[in-house]
Amino acid sequence: MARMSMIEALHSAMDKKLSDDASVLVFGEDVGFFGGVFRCTAGLQEKFGEERVFDTPINESAIVGLAVGMAAQGMRPCVEVQFADYVYPAYDQITQEAARLRHRSNEQFTCPIVVRMPTGGGIFGGQTHSQSPEALFTHVAGLKVVIPSTPYDAKGLLIASIEDPDPVIFLEPKRIYNGPFYGDHSGKSVPWSQHESSEVPEGHYTVPLGKAVVRQPGNDITILAYGTMVYVAEAAAKQAGVDAEIIELRTLLPLDLDTIRHSVEKTGRCIVVHEATRTSGFGAELIAEVQEACFWHLKAPIRRVAGWDAPYPHAQEWDYFPGPERIAAALKLAMEE
Repeated sequence: MARMSMIEALHSAMDKKLSDDASVLVFGEDVGFFGGVFRCTAGLQEKFGEERVFDTPINESAIVGLAVGMAAQGMRPCVEVQFADYVYPAYDQITQEAARLRHRSNEQFTCPIVVRMPTGGGIFGGQTHSQSPEALFTHVAGLKVVIPSTPYDAKGLLIASIEDPDPVIFLEPKRIYNGPFYGDHSGKSVPWSQHESSEVPEGHYTVPLGKAVVRQPGNDITILAYGTMVYVAEAAAKQAGVDAEIIELRTLLPLDLDTIRHSVEKTGRCIVVHEATRTSGFGAELIAEVQEACFWHLKAPIRRVAGWDAPYPHAQEWDYFPGPERIAAALKLAMEE
């Protein structure tokens, strides 16, 4: 076991798979010589060579299109889109080609690709470096959508994603690349060295796709969260003095409805938290699923706390995020109903 940041854990996952499997390739903008804008691939080109880890032109459609073709011929590309905001030119390749290849070929071909993308805000990157587009991919049959929140899960989920026979959208919350931000205006954080989830095995292991985890047990209310919002939810529950059960989804598609249902049936109350824009965000799907599965157990309406319905506000970034205060207010309101 070693203490790792999420960046180091992701690096370790790619290093391990490149070492173990000659069909694994890593490529994207600046991932080779420079080692990635966030240094997730630092040193991998030097170790494995330019044929296994290489830079590409600034052309997201070509990056993913190349990966789809390679995957159809037996390779396992793990590609990086430098920021999730840049993925839109590649959306056609992801949704029309990668997601459908298994089915349109009557399972003659599969598409074992991973598309890694730093997602969300927290670095004052402005409108084109801070978006959270996960809902655009959870609507697409044939994809898997993964968002880790700890170094341990990040490594295990990435290895599982690379080994999966189908395309995986792997979203990495850059706000917690180097530690869990609680998300208040002071920028208060907890170093990974003080957080048990920073303990990461150095060898091969996997975290199963499609399985949520109870991050914090509780009895009063269920909080459904993923990515950075797991830590914000922890801080909010403490601030509100509520015995909240925090379910970290880890995989949005496929969704672990059994873990969610078990928790909501126990607590009878539920709120959903995500950083992305509120309207048509993934929270709406979560609320629909909980409503259908747990209606007769609910003691209060399901509430959601999310980003504003507005273009990403650079100057008001920390007001845009669901912070502990906003979530704590929603918790107290749900408990009073």
